[in-house]
Amino acid sequence: MAELTVGRLLTSWQLDVPALLLVVALGGLYGWGVRLVRAGGGSWSPARSAAFAVLGLGALVVATMSGLAVYDHVLFWPAAVQNILLDLLAPLGLALGDPLRLAVEALPQGAAARVRRAMTGRVVRLLTFPLVSTALVLATELTVYFTPYFATALRVGWLHELMYLHLLVAGCLFVVPVLTREETLPAWCTHPVRAALVFLDGVIDAVPGVVVMTHGTLIAGAWYLHHHPSWAPDVRHDQQIGGGAMLSIAELVALPFLLALLFQWARAERVQTAALDRHLDEQLAAVPAASPAATAATVAGPAAPAADRVRPWWETEENEVASRIRRQHGEK
Repeated sequence: MAELTVGRLLTSWQLDVPALLLVVALGGLYGWGVRLVRAGGGSWSPARSAAFAVLGLGALVVATMSGLAVYDHVLFWPAAVQNILLDLLAPLGLALGDPLRLAVEALPQGAAARVRRAMTGRVVRLLTFPLVSTALVLATELTVYFTPYFATALRVGWLHELMYLHLLVAGCLFVVPVLTREETLPAWCTHPVRAALVFLDGVIDAVPGVVVMTHGTLIAGAWYLHHHPSWAPDVRHDQQIGGGAMLSIAELVALPFLLALLFQWARAERVQTAALDRHLDEQLAAVPAASPAATAATVAGPAAPAADRVRPWWETEENEVASRIRRQHGEK
């Protein structure tokens, strides 16, 4: 093969039919869902669509059909970058597109209910349980590199395609529920807990890169020694480059993952605050219709001082919600 340069890495492409069919299927279903939602009078964020198409499907295309795929059988580091893109970056892009919520909103009521039931079934809950899915991601990476899996996949085409799918699914099992489907997560897995899990996952995702970079035995050494081109770096140095690339990409992906979760957390807090404000406004609107005695009994309780029993609670309590209501009414 011709010597790998930056130009050849960017311009060399090859067709991967199974990967192309998967990209077309996912993109077609997503586009169809967006069309159905908009046809029904709803709206769908263009940013979500862009994340799904560019970051999710784009990473899948780059990993399986770009110069990385052209050179992955003669150099280890392109294969390592491929795998980390499929395991981390592509799942992040797909999750940011929120395809499961799109399916629920686009499908008829009966089909949407079946999707919800499938997503909250026992098997899905087990596989997407945060500690289980994190362990699956780590186990997948270690299995690929430290068993005959990877070396065999280099020789057997269908197993190579299966390895691509394996990496993609393992990554999605952790990323998609954390960013999109709260129903599949335990009740204790609140946004702060998820943020901590994402941070922990970022640390764990660095482990395969470190192990590959420092491992004393060559990974798929017989294959790469036999196919080693004269212009390429030493096979051991090639493996060290691959491990370093895995480590770097894992840490780079962890940052936008965490930022996306923090953004969702802030948005959820805004929605909750708005709902609380509406509820309080409804209560305020109902106060004049109640008798003074009933209002005093409900708000202050029988043990409250006589002077406080005739005053609304937001005038007597000192907290953020009460202060907000007093400001709305022009009180000090």
